[in-house]
Amino acid sequence: MQITGVTQHDLEYVAEGSFRPTWIPGYPQGTHEVALFEVETDAGITGYGAMPSFAGGLDFADPLSYFLLGEDPRDVEGILRRLESFHLLGPRPWGVEIALWDIIGKDAGKPVYELLGGTESEIPVYASTGEVKPAEERIEYVADAVDAGFGAVKLRVTDPDHIDIVRAVRDAFPDLPLMVDANKGWAVRVMEDERQWSFREALDFARGLEEVGNVRWLEEPLPRRDYDGYARLREAVDVPIAGGEFNDGIHHFREFVKQGSLDVLQPDAALATGIKRANEVAAMARQHGLEYVPHTWTNGVGFVANLHVMAANDSPWCEFPNEPPWTPEVRDFLLTDTIDHDDGVVTPPDGPGLGVDIAPEYLDG
Repeated sequence: MQITGVTQHDLEYVAEGSFRPTWIPGYPQGTHEVALFEVETDAGITGYGAMPSFAGGLDFADPLSYFLLGEDPRDVEGILRRLESFHLLGPRPWGVEIALWDIIGKDAGKPVYELLGGTESEIPVYASTGEVKPAEERIEYVADAVDAGFGAVKLRVTDPDHIDIVRAVRDAFPDLPLMVDANKGWAVRVMEDERQWSFREALDFARGLEEVGNVRWLEEPLPRRDYDGYARLREAVDVPIAGGEFNDGIHHFREFVKQGSLDVLQPDAALATGIKRANEVAAMARQHGLEYVPHTWTNGVGFVANLHVMAANDSPWCEFPNEPPWTPEVRDFLLTDTIDHDDGVVTPPDGPGLGVDIAPEYLDG
């Protein structure tokens, strides 16, 4: 089997309203932009992958074709070696790598999680917020999330003073597992710069979370390459430390493990590793007694790609983005069917490959 064509579709979906994501400081996000990659083969099998995009999109299809045409899509490792050259001067190749697994699964007649040695397991979901809101509003949100079946909630913070929001939620829900995301690992600085924390601020905040209790992890309180700072923080507090969602490639995660930086490894297959490397990071976590709980806040294709790797590696939680108007329908707008949880658990699609279909109107032209 050989790759015969690579097409990029730049998609945009307008939501009903906007929210202010902590990873784009000062920006009211009301649209969802996706670069969808369509990889065709001479066997009549087409695979799909996707990555987040900018307004209007950046076209990578032609340069990608130089590295992909004529290659066997089942040779994932060989193609990744070729794409290292593309990666040097262009974008990360992980969205395209996902399409290879879609092809491999369709060719084998098996879902990706089965190719990775997993089963159709149920994964508990936690409701993942996307912006900072006052405590009163967050308490209402958490009440709705609990009623909807979510077993935990992740709160966003950007300032050390936001420990008061976490305390208020804990007082209202004494037994609910909480995750807390500071979003200091990376930011899209199109409107304004983000407020970085010093090590002392991160330490004091983490100690505040120790007092709050039942906090499953503190996520990315420091820049994503501050391996030493993360190791010092992890050594100083009892709250587990998580990160790595936007680090690039498996070598970053080797460094996290080598330096003892994290308790929870969070590589997003659509942003950081692709499916093959995500599976390798999950194995690394297992070997070193760490947890593997990837970031999933991209799009329907990226969410499903991560879900397959989670199912193959018994992840204890699945991040489920939920910050209206960013709903599962907005996340999955490019799919024919929305992936939703069922009373607090989610299972990967069991069809061949990724197990999802792209809505035909997004493939026209």
